[in-house]
Amino acid sequence: MTTTELQLTFKSSAGKKKTLNLPYAVKGLSAEAVREAAGVIAGEDVFVKDGEVLYDEPLAANYIERTVTGVFDDSNH
Repeated sequence: MTTTELQLTFKSSAGKKKTLNLPYAVKGLSAEAVREAAGVIAGEDVFVKDGEVLYDEPLAANYIERTVTGVFDDSNH
């Protein structure tokens, strides 16, 4: 099984790098669309912890693909 998620990297208002992982993002989005969406997230200042805006300035976006190969699964017994 292969899963893909969109990982957005931001700079916080304290200058730290923060990531936001979106496991249900649409695959194959254009750079412009992702940049615009990241800008909207940054512009809303919704994610604040202890006075620090966590996602203040978009820095990067990457699709992260993971492959999981099962060996056995007895969870349905």
